[in-house]
Amino acid sequence: MNAPVPKDPSFRTRVQTSFDKQGLMRTLGASILDIAPGAVDIALSPNPAISQQHGFVHAGAVSSIADSAAGYAALSLMPPGVGVLTTEFKINLVAPAAGERIVARGRVIKSGRTLTLAQAEVFAEMQGKERLVALLTATLMAIEGRDGVAD
Repeated sequence: MNAPVPKDPSFRTRVQTSFDKQGLMRTLGASILDIAPGAVDIALSPNPAISQQHGFVHAGAVSSIADSAAGYAALSLMPPGVGVLTTEFKINLVAPAAGERIVARGRVIKSGRTLTLAQAEVFAEMQGKERLVALLTATLMAIEGRDGVAD
């Protein structure tokens, strides 16, 4: 399989700049670990502010970093001046999100001119081991305008 080729040579800066504007990612304490063509990894450290009643990381927080990882993986392959919006996603929560760190790995499956299909696997890390806690599949739409935001 051929490695994806970004249409914007500044895709890393573009992805990081967009991520830095997200209030929710800041609220969750999430950060980008890696940006590559068609691939973005986002992590967060569990804390009581993002837990659910049993002490696990809330599914909303898990879904949020998975959605953003998939979306930014898609954006990394889009041309300059285009933004990205999620049009739909499905997430399977397969284990409690508990560990030292939660990592969402977004990957583009198929990049199109208007629509992109991406997935994110979410892992809980504990003592150097990873356990799959969620799998997200998303459809993302390229949008034109002021950095992808309509006026």
